[in-house]
Amino acid sequence: MKNLIKVLYLAPALFIASCDNGFEEMNINPNASTEVVPGFLFTRAQLVTVSNNFTGAAYLTIGGSMQHFATYKEVPGAGDKYFNFGYSQGSWQLYGGDPVSQGAVIDIAQVIEAVSTNPADVNKLSVSRIWKAYLFHRLTDLYGDIPYFDAGKALSSQNFTPKYDTQQAIYADMLKELDESINAFDAAQPTFGNADLVYGGEIAKWKKFGYSLMLRLGMRLTEVDPASAETWVKKAIAGGVITSDTDMATIAYVDGSITASRNFIAAGLMATDYVSPGGDNVEGGKLAKTLVDHLKTTKDPRLNVISVVWTKASATAPYVADTATALQKGMPNAAFNSLPADFDSYSEPNPNTILKYNAPLLVFTPAEVHLLLAEAGLRGWYSATTPAAEYESAVTSGMKQWAAFGAGGVISDAKIAAYLKANPFKATGTLAEKMEQIGTQKWVALFLEDEYEIWSNWRRTGYPKLTPTNYPGNLTGGKIPTRFVIPDSEEQYNQANFYEARTRQGGTNTLSSMVWWDK
Repeated sequence: MKNLIKVLYLAPALFIASCDNGFEEMNINPNASTEVVPGFLFTRAQLVTVSNNFTGAAYLTIGGSMQHFATYKEVPGAGDKYFNFGYSQGSWQLYGGDPVSQGAVIDIAQVIEAVSTNPADVNKLSVSRIWKAYLFHRLTDLYGDIPYFDAGKALSSQNFTPKYDTQQAIYADMLKELDESINAFDAAQPTFGNADLVYGGEIAKWKKFGYSLMLRLGMRLTEVDPASAETWVKKAIAGGVITSDTDMATIAYVDGSITASRNFIAAGLMATDYVSPGGDNVEGGKLAKTLVDHLKTTKDPRLNVISVVWTKASATAPYVADTATALQKGMPNAAFNSLPADFDSYSEPNPNTILKYNAPLLVFTPAEVHLLLAEAGLRGWYSATTPAAEYESAVTSGMKQWAAFGAGGVISDAKIAAYLKANPFKATGTLAEKMEQIGTQKWVALFLEDEYEIWSNWRRTGYPKLTPTNYPGNLTGGKIPTRFVIPDSEEQYNQANFYEARTRQGGTNTLSSMVWWDK
């Protein structure tokens, strides 16, 4: 730019005058939109929200700490060995960063601003507000107090240092937003249509999604505000929640050459660990012993859908992905610091279900909702059916949903019936024992689909019962991580607000810090 100015300064005035004509137009990118395109940004917000930082957060951190996965290596041992808090910081990029794969907070804020002025866009506004609640409930559950009311306003109001709001205030507003948005839908007005990757603009299904999210968030308050929890849970159930597979919230992916079109779970797992059968893995990962042992002990047919061991008939024969129950063996968490000799004998994700680029993403399922209804029944907040009936519906739905991953995921009715007969809901027993059964089932039913929710439910209820690891030099004193670490950049660029929030939350910003609702 300095050279350009120098050239123009030395050139004759006539030359300057002639070249200045149209100069501004030359600096306009003809391929860039000068206005917000709500449909495009809403699509992007959906994709970025669900996929952001999957490998670092859902797989290596939460997947390890919830003992779905294990690794022998130390660097990726955020969840396995409670090392390397840096993996947890990546989810903060939902606020902004890489223009291709991050910044859903900005996207949804711009969509809401763009559609909020036209009454005819009421359905687009309602869906955007619901998605905003979905996005922020993930962020606050990961980090606790975060920028919420001021978030995403750098462009619109030049607010580059947003204040941190309490999680209590954020939850209150998210629940209010869900209630207002659901009630504002108008069947006579247009929707996002195909720009909506989850429901294609179907209002009735978005209402059920909104009420299901309200049910989830309401139940999150059981330990800190049981009265509000009961109010919101009852409101959600009365409104109508996702109980049928036809209402399941999903996003479809394709096995194409464009990375963004592929299922990010499959792509992430294959890029980091399960690239090819046999030999070492990039991050040293396998399925965890806790998960595999539980599935084998309960004779859960999902084991053969989820898990394989690579075998060879001879030294020169090709590897075969074997789903035989007897072969499945999970790797213990935090048991190794170098490649174990029997590494090849441990179970990995099934390439015929999980590791498919065109596998769907199950965003919100009937299995989770039925388990929430079972808990509501135990608490006396729901009486239309029994907790046992809801539990059976959750198991059935949780097994049948794997059929969406292809033939390798189909579980027969006979196998489902056999599992329920061997693992019935407790007819007698304490509330704690029944809650443990519900929590453990959620830990299995939401495997990979929503590791974030599994972790949140474990923090709220303590179920399933997991034995922490205590690897030498770990960062938590042998305690399963309970919160993500807010990035160091916040201390540099938003120091005053960050310090205030840190003080309010006990003065720490570590993997052992706790969020408001975690008691």
